[in-house]
Amino acid sequence: MRDGERMARLTLAFFCSGFGALLCQIVWQRMLGVFAGSDTVSAALVVGAFLGGLGLGSILGAKLADRLSPRGALLGFALCEAGVAASALLSKPFLYDLIAIGLADAVEHPTAVFALCFAGLVVPTTLMGASLPFLSRAVATELETVASRIGTLYGWNTLGAGLGALAGGWVIVGHLGYVGALVCAAGLNLAAALIPLTLLRGMPATPPAPPRPAGEAQAAPFGRLGTWCVLVFLSGYVIVALEIVWVRLLGQVGQYHAYLFPTVLGTFLLADGLGMALAARMVRGMRDPRPAFFLTQGGGFVLAALLLGILWWAIGEKPLSDLMAVDFDRFYHQAIAISTAIIVLVVAPPSFVIGMTFPFVQRAVQQDLASVGARVGWVQLSNILGNAAGSIGTGLITFHFLGSMGTLLLLAVLSLGLLFVWLTHARRSRPATLALAGVTALIALALPSNREFWSRMHGLPSGIESAWAEDRSGVSFWREFGEGEGRQPGRFFIMGHGQGFVPFLEQHVLLGMLGPLLHPSPGRVMTVGVGSGGTPYGAAVNPETREIRAIELIAPVLDTLEEIARERPESGVAALLADPRLRLEYGDGRRALTRGNELYDVIEADAIRPQSSHSGLLYSAEFLAQLRERLAPGGLYVQWAPTWRVVDTFAAAFPHAILITPLQAMIGSDRPIPFDQQALIEALRDPRVMAHALRGNPATTDLTPLVSGPVTVWTPETPRAPPPLTDMFPRDEFFLNHAQLDTWRPRPE
Repeated sequence: MRDGERMARLTLAFFCSGFGALLCQIVWQRMLGVFAGSDTVSAALVVGAFLGGLGLGSILGAKLADRLSPRGALLGFALCEAGVAASALLSKPFLYDLIAIGLADAVEHPTAVFALCFAGLVVPTTLMGASLPFLSRAVATELETVASRIGTLYGWNTLGAGLGALAGGWVIVGHLGYVGALVCAAGLNLAAALIPLTLLRGMPATPPAPPRPAGEAQAAPFGRLGTWCVLVFLSGYVIVALEIVWVRLLGQVGQYHAYLFPTVLGTFLLADGLGMALAARMVRGMRDPRPAFFLTQGGGFVLAALLLGILWWAIGEKPLSDLMAVDFDRFYHQAIAISTAIIVLVVAPPSFVIGMTFPFVQRAVQQDLASVGARVGWVQLSNILGNAAGSIGTGLITFHFLGSMGTLLLLAVLSLGLLFVWLTHARRSRPATLALAGVTALIALALPSNREFWSRMHGLPSGIESAWAEDRSGVSFWREFGEGEGRQPGRFFIMGHGQGFVPFLEQHVLLGMLGPLLHPSPGRVMTVGVGSGGTPYGAAVNPETREIRAIELIAPVLDTLEEIARERPESGVAALLADPRLRLEYGDGRRALTRGNELYDVIEADAIRPQSSHSGLLYSAEFLAQLRERLAPGGLYVQWAPTWRVVDTFAAAFPHAILITPLQAMIGSDRPIPFDQQALIEALRDPRVMAHALRGNPATTDLTPLVSGPVTVWTPETPRAPPPLTDMFPRDEFFLNHAQLDTWRPRPE
């Protein structure tokens, strides 16, 4: 078989490998997120466990690959891919059924959470990490072409991963669910295992000569391997830190729907892979790859910062200020198309440029055919460690202490450091390097403050009162006035979503009131989510309530509410925070329900849009089953019901349920619900209840129209459909793949 045909088949195999691996990563992070939680610390633990396995695989690959013949290395690659395919098929019973659900209440300490996540992922991720060193060993036949071949293979693997992110996020998961996506991933990884088997007969069966023990300087004309590993670590840190910054800032623009992160990740990987593919061709005749590495690394950051600056300016100017205004939902097709175009324009160019660095590094370090696998493995390990440091360092540390703009400033300093390292060696490229360093320094000086940045992103007019906060868990922002026709005071935003108002929206207050007003003795109340504060404020309506526990996933929400209370002591927010019965907590509400054994008379969920990313975890049948275990006998659960799928899932979870319209509120219990519509209307007209509502919103006139519509009742005898919303198939979250979400259109039979 000709060498070109062999290379083409292996490229196809590694493309399938990248596609399948990315599908697995998407599903595994979701499964373990159920166990570890959706807060940023827990998410970082899952990412750390995933990258830890990849790093372990890189070490093993580096140690083993060069001891094998090309035929043995190719067989090792095939076995790795077959192992990943088997792991994908076993993921549901192992990662989800056993760990995420079976051990949900078994561990609490972050170290134990990380250990279990790592144990769940160590086998498949180690196999993934070892695949590149094995494949590199198999294709390394000539020193002159080895860097180009490795760059080409890794570039196509990255292209496969990018396509996996886009196809998985936009099509596969939405149509097939997470388990169906795993089956697709297993098929792709199995294909990646079978294709190399067709090439075994023509591969050499003897190992290469051992690497030369001496002459290190002669064998490393472009620098020692250790030096390049440090540079690759820093490069990996910068690019992943940029990716996390992109997700936060572009999530603000695109409103954090379920398709946003796959779009950012897929765009990044596709552009990164295309950059590798181009650079893999360039290195064939390249004498010295060092100038190309430093200039593309520094140029990529400059391009990323400039494009983010242009976006920050443009978002406050027409037409974007009208088309993508933060005050309005951006879940309709035109807004999604615009936000997707913005993602491509902001993410793709710098990812393409920085992606070119990988083949340049391979050109620099590959100086001995006998140590190809080891050098690939150690460079890959350095990149993985840099990725892990960038992910954890940015997501947990720099966002928390420096904010988004402080994080960009730190990345500018790191980029300057890399450029100055090269300036001490550069000759021909010194003018270009100095120019890049100068532009980077200007960017560092020109960055706005965090307040200035987020104020413009939230359309804050000059002279208008506002409150805001940012940390590792997210961003919240309140401003005194909304925009556009029919503007309302005090719009409250969480991660780009208009999540309520201060003064409180009547619907939010009423949603909080229902449980304590209907339950005969609502001593202990819990709310999952705080938002603008309207729902927990409504939950405080009954003086018989002794305790209100409110858990919020985004910690800055609590800081912003405290700032509003200080500035507006007469407001409902101030009254809420001054209530001695209230206990506000930062954390994952679903995970909190699996910890402890306290029972609650009423549990309520703050209204969350079903299109929001991860919202499916609070509308699923499994969540409702966990929640029922924390209700006292006769306890009530109250939830907004924005779609018929939410209604059907809710009704399937409780033997007794009612749907109140037009508020669109579901109430469920294990016992008959003491509901009398006329009595509820009279209770809402009670002067004490109205006084509470007026403190929350002085413009409140009458709450009764929100509960005066038709009421639907379910008893144990009422037929139920199977729950359409599950952890493994959150259909409403992937709203573009399913029917219109409008709950109140004629219901299909």
